[in-house]
Amino acid sequence: MSCRIWLIALLALAGCGDLPQPFLGRPGATAQRLSQPPPSRLAVLSPAQSLLPADSADAWAGAVADALRTEEVPATTDGKHRRGDWMLVLSAEVRGAEVVPSYAVQNPSGESQGFSEGAPVSTATWAGGDPAVLKAAAEQAAPGIASLLNRIEAARRQSDPNSLLNRPTRVYFSGVTGAPGDGNSSLPTQMRTKLGALGLVIQDAAGGADFTLAGEVQTALGAKGTTRIELQWIVSDNKGAERGRIVQLNEVPPGTLDHYWGDVAVVVADEAAGGVRDVVLNAGGARAAK
Repeated sequence: MSCRIWLIALLALAGCGDLPQPFLGRPGATAQRLSQPPPSRLAVLSPAQSLLPADSADAWAGAVADALRTEEVPATTDGKHRRGDWMLVLSAEVRGAEVVPSYAVQNPSGESQGFSEGAPVSTATWAGGDPAVLKAAAEQAAPGIASLLNRIEAARRQSDPNSLLNRPTRVYFSGVTGAPGDGNSSLPTQMRTKLGALGLVIQDAAGGADFTLAGEVQTALGAKGTTRIELQWIVSDNKGAERGRIVQLNEVPPGTLDHYWGDVAVVVADEAAGGVRDVVLNAGGARAAK
C-alpha cells in the first residue's frame, strides 16, 4: 500500500506510518443538497385549482409537504404563512384523458421563480381523490421540485454579490494546539501562507467567517522507540458543524520536533492545505478565480 511521506525527505526515515483516507466525515451527497434553500420555510398552499374535493386538495398539499421533507426541504402546510416564507402553489389541469399536476415556486413577494410538473394521472383516477394516488403523485414530484429549488438557489447566489460564488471564502484559523517544540506557531504560519495561495481568505478572528479551521497535534510512543505524530486539520462551517478533516500520521526519531519544525512545517502545510481547500469546496465554498 502506498503512503504519503511528509517527513522522510527531511529526516531520512526508513519507513512511514499509514495515512488514512484524507477526508473523514466528507459531506458527500449532503453537500449536493440545498445548503441554504431559498425559503426559510416553503409554505405548501392548499390548491384552489386541483380538480379535487376540498378535503382531497388539502391531503394532496400535505402529501407534497411530507415528500419534500424527505428531500430535506423545509416544507410546511400548517396554514401559518409567515413573513419571509416562500410558497409552493399546487394546481392541476386536464390534458386529454389525463390530469397533470403542477408546482409553481413563488418568493415571499408572490413572484414566480420556477415551475415543475408531475407525471400525468388518468382523469378518473385523479378525480377519485384516493390518498394513495395523491401520495404517489407527491412522491414522484418531490425530487423535481427539490431540484428546481436547487437551481433557483444557484441562480440567486450567482447574482448575490455576498454569495460565496462571487467572493473569496473566508476561513477563521483558530490555530494549532498540542504540537511539540515551536509547532503551535510554525505550523499556523505556513498554513496561512499555503491557504492564502489557494485563494482562501484566512482570518484571525471569527467574525464574518464562512468556515473555521483548527489544527490539533498529538504525540505518542511509536514503533521501535520512535515518536508517533498525528496532525488533524478540522474544518467546521459557520454554524459549528464539522464538515471534514484531514489527518496526517508519521513516526519520527524521538526528540526530532522538540524544538524547531523548520522545513517540516512547510511540507506538512503544503500537503494539508490542498485537503482543507477541498473540504471547503465540498461544503459549498467558492473556487478561487483563475
